[in-house]
Amino acid sequence: MRRNIVRVPGARSLGAIMKDLSPDCSPLQPSFCILDRSWCRTRPILTKVFVVPPILRLLRPADWVKNVFVFPALVFSLPRMVQDGAEIVPALWATLAAVAGFCATASGFYAINDALDAKSDRQHPVKCRRPIASGAISVRTGLVMGVLLPPLSILAACSIDAGLGWILLTYGMLQVLYNLGLKRCHGLDVMALAGGFTLRAAGGAAVIDRPISVWLLLEVFFLTLFLAFIKRQCDLQTAKNNNAKGWKSPAGYHDEHELDWGTGLAGGLAVVVFVMYATSGHAREVLGPGSEGLVFLTPFVISALLRFHRRAREGASDSPLAALLEDRIMLLSAGSFGLGLVGLLAFPDLREALDGILMTSPE
Repeated sequence: MRRNIVRVPGARSLGAIMKDLSPDCSPLQPSFCILDRSWCRTRPILTKVFVVPPILRLLRPADWVKNVFVFPALVFSLPRMVQDGAEIVPALWATLAAVAGFCATASGFYAINDALDAKSDRQHPVKCRRPIASGAISVRTGLVMGVLLPPLSILAACSIDAGLGWILLTYGMLQVLYNLGLKRCHGLDVMALAGGFTLRAAGGAAVIDRPISVWLLLEVFFLTLFLAFIKRQCDLQTAKNNNAKGWKSPAGYHDEHELDWGTGLAGGLAVVVFVMYATSGHAREVLGPGSEGLVFLTPFVISALLRFHRRAREGASDSPLAALLEDRIMLLSAGSFGLGLVGLLAFPDLREALDGILMTSPE
């Protein structure tokens, strides 16, 4: 007896399921706008098991991974903290509290941004899947979430550390300016996003009362500026691939070559600043002799940036989490960088051995 074989989109890897946490790359949504209800009639029931509630998707939990930029101050301060006999566990809890504060604040502004951009998002082949643009959540609910979360998280941060509270307040004001108009200003939009991540790094240093290098702040700025250009490139390429003629970039990014130039500039500066930090006096102070060994991690940084750019040119998701789950070379580069960094932080002898290869001497 002949059977009709139906291709079920429910057989997915764990990585594909995890991507459902992001409203911009959900594998449980169709390749076209979710407003097309004809797809729902053929949707396998089993896939509903993994559907993330719209209210949770509105908060973009997959983007919380971006708050990893709160950790550099703690990570690079560990050798000095161990040497000084400082308590590491309280510093870790304080850093996690800062991460939670930035997650809640950012989620609130994500909700506001989606509510304000719902009309234009419906014209984009991917953004139309967002909870508000798809009609799963009302604009009013999104605005209420956006109004409540940031003030509550800022007040909670002030109770933990006054410095963190002020930084989180500054971050909130920057997001208000972004939603009011900066996101429609060519060039200023990506710099505002990068500034928000730089404030995350500063907040991580403030909450543990440790100094942070200007080189490290610049590294975070240029790296996240690169990611901001990548996001614009992904949006543009996805719209072109799906022939979404009704969608236009809010900030007026319509030239792929211009975005390539911006991406290359930010990525190149990120690599240069990373090398400058590795050879800076601050790195030598917090890591001890042999901190210059960090320069041996530069190839992994370059590899990850190149893979990110290639994904953007193909119209893939700009989510760092999705990139790690989908791209093996990206995962290998990030994993190698992480292992190398841990090795340099944990083993002074390794730092000194690499320092000998570079033939450097302490000042």
